[in-house]
Amino acid sequence: MVKFKVIERLMKIGPLKGKKGYGAAPKAQEKFSQSWLIQRIVRETSLSEGDVRNVLITLRNIIIEVVTLGGALDLGDIFSLRVSMPSTFIEKEEDVTSKVLKKPGIIVTWKDNIRQALKNIEVEVDNPKRKGKKEG
Repeated sequence: MVKFKVIERLMKIGPLKGKKGYGAAPKAQEKFSQSWLIQRIVRETSLSEGDVRNVLITLRNIIIEVVTLGGALDLGDIFSLRVSMPSTFIEKEEDVTSKVLKKPGIIVTWKDNIRQALKNIEVEVDNPKRKGKKEG
């Protein structure tokens, strides 16, 4: 379960511009380390810790290679990733050069089973001002 708290912010755009706005922000996100991941894989498979570390290092190297080539990579039931370099548009065709390209990024597309898991996240907002009131 992800727990949220109420935060206050001065709005800079939109209909509340210049006014205080309220929203929810995570209290603290639980972080899982690479060591945790390795131990979990070792516990659930017949792989050794060294094998798992080697697989993760190799996967990192493959992703670096694919990204350097500007390609895409499909990781089965987990996600696919692809390099994206959007372009700014200018008036004259002859002025189009590599300088019109924006900073490259990676687009991650989660596969269906992960998307379904995202829909099942349980959340709770700790709002002291709503204590005793029914959730709408």
